[in-house]
Amino acid sequence: MARRLVVYLKDAWTKEPVWVSPFTIGGLAIILPAVSPFTKYATMINQAMPYNYPAYGPHEIGKEYYLPMK
Repeated sequence: MARRLVVYLKDAWTKEPVWVSPFTIGGLAIILPAVSPFTKYATMINQAMPYNYPAYGPHEIGKEYYLPMK
Protein backbone atom coordinates (compact mmCIF):
# COMPACT_ATOMS: atom_id res chain seq x y z
CA MET A 1 0.00 0.00 0.00
CA ALA A 2 2.77 2.42 0.91
CA ARG A 3 4.66 1.52 -2.25
CA ARG A 4 1.61 2.35 -4.38
CA LEU A 5 1.25 5.68 -2.60
CA VAL A 6 4.90 6.54 -3.21
CA VAL A 7 4.60 5.63 -6.89
CA TYR A 8 1.43 7.71 -7.19
CA LEU A 9 3.03 10.73 -5.52
CA LYS A 10 6.14 10.51 -7.70
CA ASP A 11 3.98 10.28 -10.81
CA ALA A 12 1.82 13.20 -9.70
CA TRP A 13 4.92 15.28 -8.91
CA THR A 14 6.37 14.71 -12.38
CA LYS A 15 3.07 15.58 -14.08
CA GLU A 16 1.68 18.41 -11.92
CA PRO A 17 4.07 19.86 -9.32
CA VAL A 18 1.92 23.00 -9.15
CA TRP A 19 -0.93 20.94 -7.68
CA VAL A 20 1.12 18.59 -5.51
CA SER A 21 3.12 21.23 -3.63
CA PRO A 22 0.16 23.22 -2.19
CA PHE A 23 -1.62 20.03 -1.17
CA THR A 24 1.55 18.80 0.51
CA ILE A 25 2.03 22.08 2.37
CA GLY A 26 -1.64 22.15 3.37
CA GLY A 27 -1.53 18.56 4.59
CA LEU A 28 1.55 19.24 6.67
CA ALA A 29 -0.08 22.39 8.10
CA ILE A 30 -2.99 20.28 9.30
CA ILE A 31 -1.00 17.29 10.60
CA LEU A 32 2.12 18.84 12.17
CA PRO A 33 0.49 20.90 14.96
CA ALA A 34 -1.17 17.76 16.32
CA VAL A 35 2.15 15.91 16.65
CA SER A 36 4.29 18.88 17.67
CA PRO A 37 5.72 18.91 21.21
CA PHE A 38 5.10 22.67 21.27
CA THR A 39 1.36 21.98 21.31
CA LYS A 40 1.68 20.02 24.55
CA TYR A 41 3.60 22.76 26.35
CA ALA A 42 1.41 25.54 24.95
CA THR A 43 -1.66 23.70 26.27
CA MET A 44 -0.06 23.29 29.70
CA ILE A 45 0.83 27.00 29.88
CA ASN A 46 -2.64 28.08 28.74
CA GLN A 47 -4.26 25.93 31.42
CA ALA A 48 -2.02 27.39 34.13
CA MET A 49 -2.57 31.05 33.21
CA PRO A 50 -5.82 32.80 34.13
CA TYR A 51 -8.08 33.66 31.23
CA ASN A 52 -9.69 36.77 32.73
CA TYR A 53 -7.53 39.52 34.12
CA PRO A 54 -8.71 42.44 36.28
CA ALA A 55 -9.38 45.49 34.16
CA TYR A 56 -9.14 48.99 35.49
CA GLY A 57 -11.24 51.34 33.43
CA PRO A 58 -14.16 53.73 33.42
CA HIS A 59 -16.68 50.97 34.20
CA GLU A 60 -15.14 50.58 37.67
CA ILE A 61 -15.48 54.18 38.87
CA GLY A 62 -16.38 54.31 42.54
CA LYS A 63 -14.72 51.06 43.50
CA GLU A 64 -11.93 51.16 46.07
CA TYR A 65 -9.27 49.99 43.63
CA TYR A 66 -10.04 52.57 40.96
CA LEU A 67 -7.12 54.92 40.35
CA PRO A 68 -8.32 58.32 39.10
CA MET A 69 -6.37 59.98 36.31
CA LYS A 70 -4.55 63.21 37.14
